[in-house]
Amino acid sequence: TLERDAAKLESIVRPFPRLHYDEAVTMLHEGFAQGALENKFEWGGDLGAPDESYLSSKYDKPVMVHHYPAAVKAFYMKRDPEREEIALGVDVLAPEGYGEVIGGGERATSIEFLEQQIAAHGLPREAFEWYLDLRRYGSVPHAGFGMGIERCTAWMCGIEHVRETIPFPRMLYRLKP
Repeated sequence: TLERDAAKLESIVRPFPRLHYDEAVTMLHEGFAQGALENKFEWGGDLGAPDESYLSSKYDKPVMVHHYPAAVKAFYMKRDPEREEIALGVDVLAPEGYGEVIGGGERATSIEFLEQQIAAHGLPREAFEWYLDLRRYGSVPHAGFGMGIERCTAWMCGIEHVRETIPFPRMLYRLKP
């Protein structure tokens, strides 16, 4: 058994709430003003664990935070054509304060844009030639995502800390399995 109230999971139905990054920043400012958060969040920053926990605690189902600043997302994410400083990315935050469980976004298909981003981030171009080749010889609009299995497990099982879901967690006195 999950050793938690499975009714909370069974009650989750689509659609999931969508929260623009700008709206999330407003909510975080309100949380800070009310004393629920220790640090004031600044627009342009990446959401930290306390920020994600605060936002996700406001919902009884996963919430999708989208349109993050490009500066805090991967260089290969496509930009919003209406706001170039915004990446077309999304994070799914689990309810009950568990935070991010999925991160994803639309990928850039322009080889020129990718070359500029690699240079701007000071990355070694030769390490990304294989990636550029995928775009050089034709590409289609596409997206991808990654799911944190341990984080999802913690949320679904009602486990307080993600380290309890990792088979061989790296701890202060345990650096190897």
